[in-house]
Amino acid sequence: MTTVRSVATPHGEARLHTDRARSPVATLLLGHGAGGGPDAADLVALADQLPRAGVTVVRLEQPWRVAGRRVAAAPPVLDKCLVAACSWLRLRTPLVLGGRSAGARSAARTSDTLGARGVLALSFPLHPPGRPEASRLPELESVTVPTLVVQGERDPFGTPAEFPRGQRLVVVPAADHSLRVPRRTSPGGLTQEQALTLVVESTRDFVLDVTGADRSGNRSRHRRVVT
Repeated sequence: MTTVRSVATPHGEARLHTDRARSPVATLLLGHGAGGGPDAADLVALADQLPRAGVTVVRLEQPWRVAGRRVAAAPPVLDKCLVAACSWLRLRTPLVLGGRSAGARSAARTSDTLGARGVLALSFPLHPPGRPEASRLPELESVTVPTLVVQGERDPFGTPAEFPRGQRLVVVPAADHSLRVPRRTSPGGLTQEQALTLVVESTRDFVLDVTGADRSGNRSRHRRVVT
């Protein structure tokens, strides 16, 4: 069951949409994109499924969207609001920061400040469509904790092949920037449900790895190494 809480930030009221695990071993704080909100299909799927694995999922709704504005705030504003909202969580479990698109960029930029164990980047906007020279790769490269990128194969903001070798990457076949896939037209194609399952399972494994939790939802004695 999702609970919604309004919290104050330096740039207005934000909302925290929380789906709690019964016996939490980690918290995943997710930001939304510049063109959508916390109801994006991948964010909702994570909030619905991960609590069963012991991961509490919190989706941050940025103040610009709460206020009904159509244009997202500037990156420094998004970062300040993310940091402020996180301070309301009173965390008792390890934190993993993440988000989709602009939310992924903000997570990368603030991960050190917030002491995150890892960063989840859903549909990281590596560059504006058609402008590969305007790369945002330095934001990813500045992260000092393990990072997982989940990228659609047909994402115009950066295809999987454009990411550097060594980047931990999950490719969603035939998916676009929203991680939507075409209707299944061949035996090897994914359905939308299967694509979201890939996102959820990859995220679950990553979060449990970087927080040192085992698959049964218990803290492991030895933290597994993420490469």
